[in-house]
Amino acid sequence: MDTKAKKEMLEKLRGEALLGGGQDRIDAQHAKGKMTARERVEAFLDKGSFRELDAFVAHRTHDFQMDRKTFLGDSVVTGWGQVEGRPVYVFSQDFTVLGGSLGEVHAEKICKVMDLAVKNGVPVVGLNDSGGARIQEGVVSLGAYADIFLRNTLASGVVPQISAILGPCAGGAVYSPALTDFIMMVKKTSHMFITGPDVVKTVTHEDVSMDDLGGAGIHASKSGVAHFVAEDEKDALAGLRNLLSYLPSNNMEDPPRVETGDDPARREEALDAIVPDDPRKAYDMHEVIGHVVDNGEFLEVHAAFAGNIIVGFARMDGHTVGIVANQPMVLAGVLDIDASVKGARFVRFCDAFNIPIITFEDVPGFMPGVDQEHRGIILHGAKLLYAYCEATVPKLTVITRKAYGGAYDVMSSKHIRGDYNVSWPTGEIAVMGPDGAVNIIFRKEIAEAADPAARRAELIELYKDKFANPFVAAGRGYLDDVIDPADTRARLIEALRITRNKRDSNPPRKHSTMPL
Repeated sequence: MDTKAKKEMLEKLRGEALLGGGQDRIDAQHAKGKMTARERVEAFLDKGSFRELDAFVAHRTHDFQMDRKTFLGDSVVTGWGQVEGRPVYVFSQDFTVLGGSLGEVHAEKICKVMDLAVKNGVPVVGLNDSGGARIQEGVVSLGAYADIFLRNTLASGVVPQISAILGPCAGGAVYSPALTDFIMMVKKTSHMFITGPDVVKTVTHEDVSMDDLGGAGIHASKSGVAHFVAEDEKDALAGLRNLLSYLPSNNMEDPPRVETGDDPARREEALDAIVPDDPRKAYDMHEVIGHVVDNGEFLEVHAAFAGNIIVGFARMDGHTVGIVANQPMVLAGVLDIDASVKGARFVRFCDAFNIPIITFEDVPGFMPGVDQEHRGIILHGAKLLYAYCEATVPKLTVITRKAYGGAYDVMSSKHIRGDYNVSWPTGEIAVMGPDGAVNIIFRKEIAEAADPAARRAELIELYKDKFANPFVAAGRGYLDDVIDPADTRARLIEALRITRNKRDSNPPRKHSTMPL
């Protein structure tokens, strides 16, 4: 065969690979309103940057007449490319080939790009659309899943791992995304569950739809499995690109700086009026964040889950920061099980990837109640405490109003290695709120008073004068300063600059035993 013939053979085989499962199956994918695996890769990466790996690989199975169903590239497209000029590895499961099912070769291709990602210090993004394990390959397909799970685990905290669920994801297939750092789902077309509706009905007699069992809305609001929800696939892929812009390529690098054009010394007089005079009234912590960060741009993570705490990414003076904030608009900003786990996971991610953490605190304490206690609020609340204690990145805290009880300690206090802790004049730092404290401390005195109600009101005012301000804590050095709210942005940026080369460490050990 001469050179020309060999080149023609190359083009022929490449054309076969590009067709995946064939035009009919491509048309069927489009009819569902979904892109093909290759279309997703092209939409996600910078134009013309994709370099495919293993396009000519095919499965090796002969049982069940599988030798008659071979497709070049098998059921996943893999390779590398760029997002805003920065390298990224990607794999995209191809539903047009055997339903995107995962077998030995499929997994080998994914494992190869994951190994390369770790070796080269580059993020890895998985675009998932699969019918699950390839039944015809039996236990081999199960072992193939485990090969991927191991790599997810070993890559954790080394390079960012992001999963987009763009179709079905069931059974063992859900565990790889669950081991990654962030999960993006799409309304109506994304589904994740261990067992599908039919099995659920058979075993538990519960009749439930795909969406109600494992749709994007459920996982974004109830289970907390999904961090982001997109309107459609294009929106999801654009969201992945935006997320990557905040993250470093690996744990040895800092996140990229972006010139935002926002004045680092900008004062925000509007912050002076955000906290109501009545401590029982709520306000939206999103407004505080919006006034402080560069251009008001905030990428919220887990926006629909555990709304009593806010987490997400922003920029300050062009540098990425992680934001953790109590939300007085939801359950008065109290810490419950879901909020604690949500916050802990985010803090640990930021610490793993050199992202400074800014905490805006207005917390009345931990959620009381039989349900919370029986479900383990002690254990789960300790996760957030542990995450903050262990974190060695710069940690800045602004108390805007309440900082009560153990929650004061937990929310990045000076006592757990906070680097810069300040309060607005509206800060209230105490073991508990005035009403509860007076009821305990002065119970006998109030009961014996000629006018118990008047005496109780008087004692509440005395307690407020002593503790409903930040100056006792500042006097002890638990706060570094009490600041004008309008100066919050400038003061935080100054603190970020001075802590940029911070050095801190934890004792040498194989690994910690955090309260899981």
